[in-house]
Amino acid sequence: MSASASPSAPLPRPRTGVWLIGARGSVATTVITGCAAIAAGLHPPTGMVTETPAFTGSGLPALSDLVFGGHDTLDCPLPKRAETLTAGGVLPPGVATAVASELAAADREIRPGGPTRGDTRTEAELIGAFAADIRDFTRRHALRRTVVVNVASTEPASEGRADAPLPASTLYALAALRAGCPYVNFTPSEGLHHPVAAREAEESGLPHAGRDGKTGQTLLRAVLGPMFAQRALTVRAWSGTNLLGGGDGAALADPAAAAAKNAGKERVLADTLGTVPEGEVHIDDVPALGDWKTAWDHIAFDGFLGTRMVLQTIWQGCDSALAAPLVLDLVRLTARAQEAGLSGPLAPLGFYFKDPVGDGPASLGEQYGALLELGERLRPADAGHAEERP
Repeated sequence: MSASASPSAPLPRPRTGVWLIGARGSVATTVITGCAAIAAGLHPPTGMVTETPAFTGSGLPALSDLVFGGHDTLDCPLPKRAETLTAGGVLPPGVATAVASELAAADREIRPGGPTRGDTRTEAELIGAFAADIRDFTRRHALRRTVVVNVASTEPASEGRADAPLPASTLYALAALRAGCPYVNFTPSEGLHHPVAAREAEESGLPHAGRDGKTGQTLLRAVLGPMFAQRALTVRAWSGTNLLGGGDGAALADPAAAAAKNAGKERVLADTLGTVPEGEVHIDDVPALGDWKTAWDHIAFDGFLGTRMVLQTIWQGCDSALAAPLVLDLVRLTARAQEAGLSGPLAPLGFYFKDPVGDGPASLGEQYGALLELGERLRPADAGHAEERP
């Protein structure tokens, strides 16, 4: 009897698909490169909460069992995109070369997105085509499930009219639902928040999470807002400025797109302070910065006897490198949540978002506690669960 037919031969490890909207962008390229590098032992999983001891035994899919594909309207191959990110200091030297085969394999699974200029397909045809791409990907790779994640550039807010065209993010979100896949919106774009998609999401019962990944300035706000509230210090004004380049900087140069982005930042202050203080957030496109961002906050507050005081913070970081570990965490947690029978909005994943779905706390500390509780809920009853990572 051959080894493959032997009753004692190990069964193939179940694999999980990751379908990225914006699959050739900076965030997606960093996600795919980083996943391959960590799985190969080339780098530690810095920034990945799911790789901390708190999630040992939660039954999350292993990084080595993730298979990547996606949609994009760009045609720059992933290996070339990784070269550009390496030259810009986003990816460390040599890593893209070391995982070139994984990048090439993922690139072969990227399908044309849309709608593009001159595209004559109807919305129903676009949704159907996108869903067919996702189903085909899942079938060909014999994947147990596929999680769809939107990491594309921010869209302008939709017009809100009943007869207005559906935004591209909503077309992709509906395609995910039609393909039977959990959906994560890592962007401020509308996605499942559109009324049409929201109704379908509720009827589908599929797990979903979002909106807008909390990577830098808003991460600090989620920590500092509760600090002021808990110490009974009155915040009089909270202003901020973001300087960034790359595709996101170009997209956010559109005032409508910037407004969609800033809505999540304001919500964090409203939820943690109980009010929205004076001040605004300005976003400036500085192409020379590439994927790097500087975020500055100026916070004016009152102390004892009305003493005026000021706190200023400066956050300088690389958006793609900040986002990538969060995307990998979200994929693993969402996939496991579906396997565990969870459905609808995954409120405990609010830890990762500026404008999270579902009911949950706003302060980072409380959100982290809810995330840890989710990790406990996801633990398989059988400690030797086949999908438990090593």
